[in-house]
Amino acid sequence: MAEVIARHLNAFALTASDMPVIEPDFLCHRLTMDEKVRPIIQRRRKFNEERRLVIKEETHKLLSVGHIRKIQYPEWLANVVLVKKANGNWRMCVDFTDLNKACLKVSYLLPSFDSLVDSALGCRFLSVLDAFSGYSQIRMHPRDESRTAFMTELSSYCYKVMPFGLKNTGATYQRFGKNICSLQHKRNGKKLESFVNFFSNHMVVNLHVLCPFIKHFIIGNLNC
Repeated sequence: MAEVIARHLNAFALTASDMPVIEPDFLCHRLTMDEKVRPIIQRRRKFNEERRLVIKEETHKLLSVGHIRKIQYPEWLANVVLVKKANGNWRMCVDFTDLNKACLKVSYLLPSFDSLVDSALGCRFLSVLDAFSGYSQIRMHPRDESRTAFMTELSSYCYKVMPFGLKNTGATYQRFGKNICSLQHKRNGKKLESFVNFFSNHMVVNLHVLCPFIKHFIIGNLNC
């Protein structure tokens, strides 16, 4: 496996800036808005000095990799929320509560955890892959970018890629996984669905032998 990975290092993203963005014609995230709902601008929240510095740093990171852009006149505007991670670092999120209430639920069935466990019955290998910032590879529909706006001390920004916390993002990522599997099936005739399942922002791989996984998934899927 190490030899195969070494020959295909260009298929792996070591940093967020290395990740290719999915073409919108292939897939993008759309907000299913209830047009009767009026836009909401949240009341600005105050943060202490430590949290202000974290927000500034995280915003700079998102700007530098092109995940967000400045916006001047947003109709929807939300606050950022800082969550303490287990390792003591901060995670910056956006409070999309109001926006999510205005979005209709997409009736796209997600796989149940029980079915994923059952599919691994009898397999010799089971691997759960965390799709590193996988959501950031999926663009927001241009019409909906401004609706993801959030405020900081310096300016207001909106997302160009699909952020965590939005309604129906799980369904969009699930469709992305299905489309990738269908694309690979057309290219090499191999059905990835038989041993690869997409769940939330993870990929669950289960198979009886290791060689097909290396040949058809690592090489084929990551280079698509």
